[in-house]
Amino acid sequence: MTITDERAALERLYADFEAAHLTPLWTQREGLMTQAPQPDAVPALWRWSVLHPLAERSGDLVPVGRGGERRAIALANPGLPGTAYATPTLWAAIQYLGPGEEAPAHRHTQTAFRFVVEGEGVWTNVEGDPVAMRRGDLLLTPGMHFHEHHNTTERPMAWIDGLDIPLVRQLDAGFFEFGPDRLATRATPAASRNERLWGHPGLRPLGAPATPSSPLMAYRWEHTDAALTAQLELEDEGYPGVVEPGHAVVRFTDPATARDALSTIRTEMHRLRPGTRTATTRVVGSAVWQVFDGTGTVEIGDQRYDVTKGDLFAVPSWAPLTLSTADSGLDAFRFSDDPVYEALGLARTHREEPSA
Repeated sequence: MTITDERAALERLYADFEAAHLTPLWTQREGLMTQAPQPDAVPALWRWSVLHPLAERSGDLVPVGRGGERRAIALANPGLPGTAYATPTLWAAIQYLGPGEEAPAHRHTQTAFRFVVEGEGVWTNVEGDPVAMRRGDLLLTPGMHFHEHHNTTERPMAWIDGLDIPLVRQLDAGFFEFGPDRLATRATPAASRNERLWGHPGLRPLGAPATPSSPLMAYRWEHTDAALTAQLELEDEGYPGVVEPGHAVVRFTDPATARDALSTIRTEMHRLRPGTRTATTRVVGSAVWQVFDGTGTVEIGDQRYDVTKGDLFAVPSWAPLTLSTADSGLDAFRFSDDPVYEALGLARTHREEPSA
């Protein structure tokens, strides 16, 4: 066979591959199996000073009700055009509820949480259990739990929603159902039923069954703050507890199992004392952070952002991340897809200590 004949035969072979909806590995290997993760998502920053006014404007113009269901504005990563995703696995949005407004009940396969950076007076009813939403609180809505929100005040309130919408969409596992049009309850107790049952540290109620995600729907700021404060105090006294000098972290966990509070999303709160610079860390899997208090600098690859209260930023898979803060210190909430990668045996972390 001549070179010309061989080339023509190869072209026919490739044409037959295409007609049969086949693709040969030898033309695709470098793109399919890279030497390191090459995420489509890029480092991105969303400033609270931009987000909140836009949410306020939407509050004047866009109603809450059936159909759209929620007045939630998603963070769209510039590296993922055509989607409303913060990362390939995580969805994040600012949700805004006006005075006296109600967001009707629904449920879905997707796992959700709410994190409150400021305000109070909104209640989320999860399976009919009324849960107060206050500054610094993490509120959970596990998959297929009916949930609704209502604002009991004359002031609007905004918070951050986090869900695994992109992951569930990619897995073709999503279901959605409308709930009743009327609120399940208008009660506003100081503590929800799930907090009264499960909110006692180290004490498990034996009469309550374990659930796939945490049965505790509210992780209150006063407990988070006290735990972070204690870690830094113990560091000053020469005892272990912090993850690195000046850097305290707590993870929100299921009180029944000590695993992550949500099955597909890891939630953590980080505190850096003034003058701290973290090690540079790479993690397989992506994360979204929100600054809760203080100011600092975030370095993600070759991107550098100065951040303050409310600002959100996305960290793509395997992107090097460094946090630092000067005089004010920094509190930041982090949520990630870490549990998914750990369950699949794909988790990997690389850490570079700060140079002396």
